[in-house]
Amino acid sequence: MSGPSKKVVDVAFKASRTIDWDGMAKLLVSDEARKEFATLRRAFNEEPEPIDWEYYRRGIGSRLVDMYKQAYESIEIPKFQDKVTPEYKPKFDQLLVELKEAEQQSLKESERLEKEIAEVQELKTKISTMTAEEYFEKHPELKKKFDDEIRNDYWGY
Repeated sequence: MSGPSKKVVDVAFKASRTIDWDGMAKLLVSDEARKEFATLRRAFNEEPEPIDWEYYRRGIGSRLVDMYKQAYESIEIPKFQDKVTPEYKPKFDQLLVELKEAEQQSLKESERLEKEIAEVQELKTKISTMTAEEYFEKHPELKKKFDDEIRNDYWGY
């Protein structure tokens, strides 16, 4: 293989090395999407068949084939220049930091809620046999509130 078809294959090969096929595959959720993705990957990795210019010369004529061959060989595939990633990389990195912070807050809140649920479950099992003094030991703020109301002769009327 030589000439433009080799250039096309070289560019495709270089591009395939920079594509995170496994990372992209992890994002797919449906079987149909996985099948389509596998087809795309196979098609991308296949090497194109070289053009048999002599075959076409015999069937069409050398003048027209030479014109197409010249046009084909003059094709220049520009090198991809990523102008988007540098713009969005800092924003993405900031979002990752915010995500980690939110995750930590969420874990702390989950832990707090689990403790609260455990306390409510415990209270639920003990409430029928618990005395007021036992309850006020766990909730001293309520005892203070009730004592203040009694002391101030406030009975909620």
